[in-house]
Amino acid sequence: MDLSKAKRGADVVINQWLNACKNDNMLIVTDISHSDEAQLLKQLAQDNGCKTDVLLTKQSGKKVGVYFDEHPWAFDEYSLIVGATDYSLVTTRAAKNAIRSGRKFLSLPLHTNDGRSMLEYDFFLCNTEESKKLAFKLINVLHNAKEIHVTTPLGSDMHFYKNERHAKFFSGKVDDCDGYSSASIEVYVPIEENKTRGVLYPDGSYGYAGKIECPFRVLFENGRITEIEDSPYGNILKDFIEDYEDDRMYTASEFGIGLNPLSHCDGNCYIEDESALGTFHIGFGRNLALGGSLQASGHFDLTMFSPDVYADGVKIMDKGNIII
Repeated sequence: MDLSKAKRGADVVINQWLNACKNDNMLIVTDISHSDEAQLLKQLAQDNGCKTDVLLTKQSGKKVGVYFDEHPWAFDEYSLIVGATDYSLVTTRAAKNAIRSGRKFLSLPLHTNDGRSMLEYDFFLCNTEESKKLAFKLINVLHNAKEIHVTTPLGSDMHFYKNERHAKFFSGKVDDCDGYSSASIEVYVPIEENKTRGVLYPDGSYGYAGKIECPFRVLFENGRITEIEDSPYGNILKDFIEDYEDDRMYTASEFGIGLNPLSHCDGNCYIEDESALGTFHIGFGRNLALGGSLQASGHFDLTMFSPDVYADGVKIMDKGNIII
């Protein structure tokens, strides 16, 4: 770990995104592979007088959230919670209960594929005020829309539905986002779980599983993946989903638009990929804390480049450029 760069990222998390101070009681949930990063975050918080505990989870990987679904009140003793495990905890019941009860939660899944600590990445230096301006423009148009239609140059043609669902955004800063935020700078919609339909040609990243080197066809009907092309890169997605051992992981549960101009979708970092400006992503599986209703054993995203995006027929993105 490049300590100077990691400290730079940790400083953004503690002093800008969380604004941790002596009045706070913080829990950092992590696993053994990220204990050094958790200790770095803890030290910076303690320097501010913030009482801070670190919880090392026994489970890791895709199913790290199972415990926090089975113990929905696990965060009750704390005013600030940071989910700094390898895979995201933000869509678990414990996170949902913490947010609902007025606690502040930051999703900081630290998974990377290039050997670097995520805290070293330059995307932490994003001007979140500029991203927030873009977010509000998109939210204003998406607010009353019921259908989101997306096409891409490769032939993707997807329809998502959001009746009674609200578009929101993440800026990193928990105070910007009603106490709940993510390191992924984005606008997101917890789409209706039983209505997504169309064809998708993923060309960005599999999220946790890395970069998509060759696009492949994925078919959707009634909210779910119904077919994945039988190809080397399609089989990576099949195997990744099957490893959850949960049929609900085939359900599309989130639509998102990346808003971080310092992020790159290179398959190196799950959070960086989905927050890259000019991309959109589809989230699968659990979406409870996002405002949806699907309980599942995990959550992951597919990220794609250069979308044309329409909200009830009004074009809001052209080849990845926000045009409103």
